[in-house]
Amino acid sequence: MTPLETFCAVLVPLLWGVQYAIVKVGLATFPPLSFLGLRFAVVALILLPFVGWPTMRELRVILLLSIVLGGLNFGLAFVGLAGAPASVTGIANQLWSPFALILAWPLLGERPSWHVVVGVLIAFAGVTLAVADPEVVAPLVPTLLVIGSSLALACGSVLTKKYGPLDPMRLMAWMSLFTVPQVLAVSAVTEAGQLRALAQADQAAWLSFAYTVLLGGIGGFGLWFWLLARCPMTRLAPFTLLQAVFALAGGVVIRHEPLTATLVAGAALCIAGVALTQRPVPVSAAPPR
Repeated sequence: MTPLETFCAVLVPLLWGVQYAIVKVGLATFPPLSFLGLRFAVVALILLPFVGWPTMRELRVILLLSIVLGGLNFGLAFVGLAGAPASVTGIANQLWSPFALILAWPLLGERPSWHVVVGVLIAFAGVTLAVADPEVVAPLVPTLLVIGSSLALACGSVLTKKYGPLDPMRLMAWMSLFTVPQVLAVSAVTEAGQLRALAQADQAAWLSFAYTVLLGGIGGFGLWFWLLARCPMTRLAPFTLLQAVFALAGGVVIRHEPLTATLVAGAALCIAGVALTQRPVPVSAAPPR
């Protein structure tokens, strides 16, 4: 990976990790699925005038990704985040990386090297340690929903790689448009108080909304789709484990959630695992003539 690709691969988990704590501010006012539907609607309104129409091939892929990446990934993540601490949610979501590496082998033919496998196992152990922290209350059902969202994110990322390359902004714009009716339909059946939330939302709630649209959404996913088109999944997926560290920091600083030794140890293992996965593969010297 080039220095620019490496920088962007670190920036994406930073934007996504801090987003957990910031989104919880908005979820204190908005029902999660209505908040998510409004988010996708605004992303589509911002991007659609600039991206043009998709081809028929792109349209089929985008429709599929709107279900997997849009409805399932974000829907499960936002509902889970509404009931669990931001730090634990952000760390639990990192299980998507092992899921992606497992799926990338049969679907993309990207067989991971031994140090990638060991590094992911170390990072996975860090995630497990953090989620199992007895000093932090992490309700079971919301945590399981977040793990389900991580599986959907892994599937969507591998499918994006398999059927790409796709223009990042066009993919995001049309995927957002197709996701809106999915999440709003479920919101209409399962949630209440959507219009009241719109009328009562304060400045903090709207700033939370602006972050998830502009930085967590357009910025983070735009960079991620750009990276997927340029880099192997086995190189990219381990970087996202850094999201656990940024989610932990965001939960402590923004939400004043407890910082425990177990959480810190789990975050440290994640960093060690990511560092190991990025170790260069030695190149054998050419035999003398």
